[in-house]
Amino acid sequence: MDYVGLEPVSLSDGLCVTRLNWQPHLTNSRGDAHGGLIMSAMDFTLSTAARAHDPDGLGVLTIDMATQFYAPGRSTLTIEGRCKRRGRSLAFCDGEVRDENGTVVAVSRAVFKLIALNKEAA
Repeated sequence: MDYVGLEPVSLSDGLCVTRLNWQPHLTNSRGDAHGGLIMSAMDFTLSTAARAHDPDGLGVLTIDMATQFYAPGRSTLTIEGRCKRRGRSLAFCDGEVRDENGTVVAVSRAVFKLIALNKEAA
């Protein structure tokens, strides 16, 4: 996410907020933020919310993710991911992307498998 310029804003148990600055080289042919870019930022932000209760002890695998696009992204975007329910092995999350005017650009729902990190192997 460093490559695309995704920046952390805040992290608390079950909530992650990131910011994606608009960059011309990450746009589609119309000059809007590329949909794949937005989905990657959503995947990262929601998955971080899924493991926010133990960020050093858990990793995640994306099991399923659905995204709906409502408006073009033409400015810096703020992504908010929320963990709605977390079990021992699965986390269910949702989130939204808003532009600088507060317009919802996209929404996502995702399921993540929680994976214990092997700290000895690191």
